[in-house]
Amino acid sequence: MKLFYNLGIYLASLLVKLLALFNDKLKKGVTGRADTFQILDSNINRDDKTIWFHCASLGEYEQGLPVFKAIRKQYRNHNILLTFFSPSGYEIRKNANVADIVAYLPLDTPNNAKRFLDLVHPELIVFVKYDVWPNYLEVIKKRKYRAILISALLRKDHIYFKWYGKFMRQALFGFEHIFVQDQGSKALLESINYHSVTVSGDTRFDRVSAQLSLDNTIPEIKSFKDDKLCIVFGSTWPEDDHLIINYIHTSSVEDIKYIIAPHSINNIYINELKHKIEGEVCLFSDSLSVMKGASVLIINNIGLLSKIYSYADIAYVGGAMGKTGLHNILEPAVFGVPIIIGPRYHNFPEAIALVQRGGVVSIHDNESFEQLMTHLISSMEARQEKGHINKSFVEENKGALIQILDYIRI
Repeated sequence: MKLFYNLGIYLASLLVKLLALFNDKLKKGVTGRADTFQILDSNINRDDKTIWFHCASLGEYEQGLPVFKAIRKQYRNHNILLTFFSPSGYEIRKNANVADIVAYLPLDTPNNAKRFLDLVHPELIVFVKYDVWPNYLEVIKKRKYRAILISALLRKDHIYFKWYGKFMRQALFGFEHIFVQDQGSKALLESINYHSVTVSGDTRFDRVSAQLSLDNTIPEIKSFKDDKLCIVFGSTWPEDDHLIINYIHTSSVEDIKYIIAPHSINNIYINELKHKIEGEVCLFSDSLSVMKGASVLIINNIGLLSKIYSYADIAYVGGAMGKTGLHNILEPAVFGVPIIIGPRYHNFPEAIALVQRGGVVSIHDNESFEQLMTHLISSMEARQEKGHINKSFVEENKGALIQILDYIRI
């Protein structure tokens, strides 16, 4: 299995290099990975004490951020290295102040793993959620580096629990300890005789809770909302657009402000979306006078959504109408906002729990969406009730950070 895995990595690297000729995102990843060893060699000395954080992409970074910040604060004399696998994480957080060095993780080959760890020689390694790389973890285990996996969420259909998954199963034993989100994940690990596991919950609850202590004011959004009822469509995909546009066009309710924050900030897509919507539509990059006269605002920059949700009276979170995957419903939940999602949410424990409690409602078509919107818009009591359920759920489930920090001692 190891031979086939390494061959697969090699072939994948060749394919990605070929595709990168035609894809800017892949090109950034290929170019960035080629620079990693030079970056490490220039910034880490043999005597440096280094802590290494690794995330697959931006979502995992946000999930691990409370832990990263706390470790950064506690271990000020250590170098902090942050690596990403995906360009979507690296490009947005390459200047993150939680780390001294930010780089791409080289592909998981035996030589790359040895060379990377020779340069970094970390005192502590923190991986987030599910990015498990067997060659790196094999070297980590052999050299007895301390590595933990946080916010892990495992399912029976993952390769670790298949009859043919021995190679990937062994990789998990490269972690000194695994912090999981739920009892089901713990039971699965124990079924393969991995017992150094703690049910700590999801660090995203700590992450979104911290948002309440920040200044969430955005003058442009405040001016646009103008004290009117505001519906925020967050992290939307093309498969969400038909639902959103149809509602905006057919709704008879006046004096409502709509904010659309697409997942992909692509100028061509943003302009196409703008021209599909009838009426006064503006972009976040427009002037304040243009914004104030519009009823629909499209966000065409990155990094504002977690604050924008604080202005929402109702939130729709995208990704569950198609196969892309539901985005973070905890970001609006912490502000006590009722939430609407699509039908494909069953791989997300927080969504399952909040649908059962009634704070989140799943819709499947235009008709069910329109009926729900009519109810929520007309009933402040319903909005407050659902919002309270969501905010209380976040409060009940925070605390993973404390458990992880209690375990870590360098």
